[in-house]
Amino acid sequence: MTDADNIVAETAERIFADLADAQTINRDKNGSWKAPLWQALTDAGLPLSWVPEECDGSGTSMAEGFSVLSVAGRAGVAVPLAETMLAGWLLAQAQIKSPEGMMTVAPASPRDRLTLNADGTITGRARGVPFATDAKHIAVVASGFGGASIALVDASACRIEAGLGLADDPSDTVHFDTVKPITLQSAPSGFDQNALLLMGALVRSQQIAGALETMLGISVNYSGERVAFEKKISKFQAVQHNLAKLAGETSAALAAASSAADAFSSGAPLDDALFLEAAAAKIRCSEAAEKGAAIAHQVLGAIGFTQEHILHRYTLRALAWRDDFGSESYWAVELGKLVAARGADELWPLVASR
Repeated sequence: MTDADNIVAETAERIFADLADAQTINRDKNGSWKAPLWQALTDAGLPLSWVPEECDGSGTSMAEGFSVLSVAGRAGVAVPLAETMLAGWLLAQAQIKSPEGMMTVAPASPRDRLTLNADGTITGRARGVPFATDAKHIAVVASGFGGASIALVDASACRIEAGLGLADDPSDTVHFDTVKPITLQSAPSGFDQNALLLMGALVRSQQIAGALETMLGISVNYSGERVAFEKKISKFQAVQHNLAKLAGETSAALAAASSAADAFSSGAPLDDALFLEAAAAKIRCSEAAEKGAAIAHQVLGAIGFTQEHILHRYTLRALAWRDDFGSESYWAVELGKLVAARGADELWPLVASR
């Protein structure tokens, strides 16, 4: 990580530390913490980190943006920072200026497709769109006869069915009933919905890895404080074994997510090698989320399951992020298809090149 990356990450850490304390948020049932936090993030230019200055963004590097996502994952905060960053990145691919305010992207699932009609309107249904009810605008990839297009859509022009994900964060169904976009441009050559899903998978990998870091910290601290049978539970071999497994899962997720982020930050074109990095990161981080959440709750016992404790803020979000932009099962199948298409002799050179 460069000095610039450190500065951006430290800025995000300070904002989350000052305005997104986990205990304070957990006790706030009205959500009054959200507006000051979002304003501070906006003032720092973080939601539009991946938007170049000519498109009204911050113009920070890909690496800087990934460092922000890692911090956001560690904070486990229910605001659409990652979604707005991803939307800005998508719009920038077509040189579309990003508006102010919260944004999200569609589609967010491999099962859904949006169609660009001959009259320039967009039709289709996108399920599991994160924070669609909170977003002012939606960045969209739609397919037409001339290939893929990227559009900026006013969220109020869509019919949105509110839904909740595993962590009670908005996960909505958005209906595009011949919606006229604010701006519409052809996508760059070779860019399609799969490119958006792949980038979204990498974004979620960064967040999951960050959340695992916090889960590990909470578990270690608790085991050093909780006393059972007249000694701290961290002295029990079974607890030590579980904590070691959690540390291993966290390290594996961080390594996979960081490797993929470094590959994408290099500016290389989206090829089989980058596909391998991003798909493998989502698969490994999702597996780590499942195993890590189970271990963390085992260490904390019943208290970790209560609404009063902060652990669920991280475990449930990490588990929910597994399904966004393609689950680990989906990416495992897609990765298998890639390997099969290349042939057995090409597998090792592809893996070794990373």
